[in-house]
Parts: sequence; C-alpha cells; structure tokens
Amino acid sequence: MQQHTKSSLNTDFTKIFINGQWRKGASDSNMTNTNPFTGETLFEISAANNDDLDDAYQSAKVAQKEWAKVPALKRQGLIEEFLKVMYEEKETIVNWLIKESGSTRIKAEGEFLASVLIVKEAATFPLRMHGEIRPSVVPGKENRIYRKALGVIGVISPWNFPFHLAVRSIATAIAIGNAVVVKPATDTPVSGGLIFASLFEKAGLPKGVLNVIVGRGSEIGDSIVEHPVPRLISFTGSTEVGRHIGELAGKHLKKTALELGGNNVFVVLDDADLDRAVESAVYSKFYHQGQICMSTNRILVAQSIHDEFVEKYVARVKELQFGDPSNGRTQVGPLINQSQVDRIMEEIEKTKAAGATVRVGGEADGNVIAPTVVTGVTNDMPLAKNEIFGPVAVIIPFKDDAEALELANSLPYGLSGAVHGSSIERATEFALQVETGMIHINDQSVNDEPHMPFGGEKDSGLGRFNGEWVLEEFSTVQWLSVMHERRQYKPFFE
Repeated sequence: MQQHTKSSLNTDFTKIFINGQWRKGASDSNMTNTNPFTGETLFEISAANNDDLDDAYQSAKVAQKEWAKVPALKRQGLIEEFLKVMYEEKETIVNWLIKESGSTRIKAEGEFLASVLIVKEAATFPLRMHGEIRPSVVPGKENRIYRKALGVIGVISPWNFPFHLAVRSIATAIAIGNAVVVKPATDTPVSGGLIFASLFEKAGLPKGVLNVIVGRGSEIGDSIVEHPVPRLISFTGSTEVGRHIGELAGKHLKKTALELGGNNVFVVLDDADLDRAVESAVYSKFYHQGQICMSTNRILVAQSIHDEFVEKYVARVKELQFGDPSNGRTQVGPLINQSQVDRIMEEIEKTKAAGATVRVGGEADGNVIAPTVVTGVTNDMPLAKNEIFGPVAVIIPFKDDAEALELANSLPYGLSGAVHGSSIERATEFALQVETGMIHINDQSVNDEPHMPFGGEKDSGLGRFNGEWVLEEFSTVQWLSVMHERRQYKPFFE
C-alpha cells in the first residue's frame, strides 16, 4: 500500500483532480462557475475531455486493487478521519453551498448535518461486508459466499443538494473498498465534486482512489457511462437524463443506482390537524426553494377543508423571507440559473391560462421567484403534471379518499410523499396504496435518514441508497464452494 501523509486543504478549484494530482483539464473549452444570486463569476476552470476521463478511470482501476486489500479497520479509520476534516472545514463547505448552489444558510447547515450522518453510517460499512456459509446439496461440500467491493464506481452528482447527494455515494463506495470517479454538475463543480478531492486529500486517502473531473456533458457525459472500467454508475438527477444513462449502462451490462425526478403528493385527509398540516406543507414545498427531488409538487386537500386550508396556507407563505441566501433569516433563496426561472414562470402563465389562480407570489427578481401559491388547479395542468422544482405550491381539492388515491397515482413518478390525518390507521392504509418508494404520515415529504432505504418507484429511479441497501448496491458476491471429501461423480464414473 502506498504511503500517504495528511495535507492542508487545497482551495484552488481551477483544476481537476486525477491520481492524487491537481491539473488543468485538457479540453479546449473553459467552464465558468457563477453565483446564482449575484451573477458574480466565482472562477473559470479548464474542462476535462475524454483523455482526462480515461486517465481518471485507469488511475482508479489501479488504485482500487490495492485499496480493497486494506484492512477494514484502516478503511474505517480513513472515513472517520474524513469526517473529522469535514467538521474542521464546515464553514468552507457551507459557504461554497451558499455561493455556488444558492443554498440559504438554513439549508446549507441542514445539508452539512445530513452529510455528517451519511458519513457516520459509511464508517460502519467496512465491518458490515458479511459473508455466509451455507449447506450444500452435495455430501461433504461447503458453500461460502464472499461479499466484495465492485471495483470502480462512476458518480454523477446533481446541483441541488450537491454535497450531500455526492457524499452518500463517494463515502459509501470508498468505505466498502471501491475507487471512485466523480463528475459533478456543471453548476456546482466545487460543492458536488472538487471539494471532496480536497477533503479526502487532507484526510490522507491514497492517490487514485478518488478522482474528480469537471467537464461538459456534451463532451464527456456518455463516456462516463460507457467507459469499460466502471462497474456501476450512480446518478442523481432528472428522469430524462437518468433514462439515457440507464440505456447506455444496460447496453454495456453495468449496474446503475438512479435517483430521479419526483412529482410528490402531500395529501391532507378530512380529519387532519390543519395547523400541523399547513406548517408541514410549507416546509415540504419551500425548503431550498423547492429544488429537491422529494419536494412536494401537488398538495391534495379534502374538499370539505380545502378553503380553510388554503386560507391558512397562504397566510403562512406570505410570512416567508426570500432573497439573499447569505442572510441568515432568508428561507427561500435563488434558483440555480435563469433557465430554471424562465421555465417555471412559463408554466405559471400556462397554468393561469388554463383557469388557475395565483393567490400569492408569481413574480421573479433575477433568479429569485417569490414564494407562490396557485389554486384552482387540476391534475392535467402544467404545474401539476410536471415536476416544478421551484418555490411554487399547487393545491388540488378531492372529494374522497378514492379520488385522492387516483390523483396521487395518475402520474409516472413515485419518489416520496406525505399523508396527514388524525387516524393513523386510515392514513397508513392510504399511504400503503400510493405507488412511491417513500411516504410519511403526519410529516413532510423531504425526509432522508442514513440507515433507511432511499429511492423511488416507476420513473423516479432504480435501486436504493443508504444503510444495508446501498451496501448491497455497491458491492457484489462471489460463491465459493469447498469439497471436504472426495466427490463421487456417479453415474459419470462407475
């Protein structure tokens, strides 16, 4: 095993990171990293090309063979050291989330805490790579099952929760004994990628085990998946891109872990505690400007309590503070870029034209959309049938539980959801019939716990993250049998 020493944190993010070295990308094009609130250019970076990608994967392949041989306690110690470095560099991480992804300080602090919990869980994985001994149908024979690291994993991280949604794959893969190549989203090259190179470098990770490349999807996007080295591609992002990645991976017989889009429902049954449901639904919709795969997309409210719910909900939304994400009191900050703003504003106008009413908000200032509530919405209107991914709440009435269930399951997504009602049994019976990977009673839809299975159904993805479920995704098993006696091959040999 190569010797390594801990170093100070590198903060020059104008280079990519391959085989333990910071170097310029070899592409002819540069990429600009921009603050989504101020429009300020944070820095420019020379993009990676396919030669860089190949170097990264080949370096990871070589390093992984040695890394997998490192004793479990040493790999665990490395992850624990990485966690220590995370705490030491918390302000650096939080500040990059604010200035690069438009996170409010509230959200950035929350994302850091969620990441800490994920890393703590990952630190347990080296000692959870359990094998088995099983009996055989052949006399005198023993069956052994060994769990092993997959090899090299390609990680494509998103821009909305870039640190958390990258670390849940990176730390897990490394803890198990895999090596990793990360391509962060172009909007968040630091908080979704390059900062991990710095943090793990400071923690003393051997070179080549983690490599980070920053490049355009148009130049290296398909190659990340199709390159012969990676055994699994971990992707968090849109259903459209995820489907394309799944097709490429399937063609090359690679595993995928895909967490994709959602059109999550928040159902308020007629026996719900309204004040509790309103508070939960405001958080569920507007946390991080609604730019979360688990954010509530449609609020379904029983007809008998609809008007009272809307009145209370609009009043709470009017109280939300929005604007500068660096202000500690801001609850709703900017969207990641202007194209997202333009898309959402267009869908607001189309939904209004279809007969809906904007009760509050509906305006944009730069990349900040004021917290918006739209009523008179039906399930076929643009804001209802499409994933909003922004600070716009749509409220849809239903006459009974059967209609609510039909509305909930009518669209091809199934990531998360929530149901509010005083009768836990009734709410649970309803929730079990919603076609979704995750759903929460008398809570909001944005839940993620490091030891619980995270993932969706239908067009919301494949596989599960967290706990033993991600351990299963990021490893493989080998069957080895041992004959303890001389085997009789009758009737082949008489």
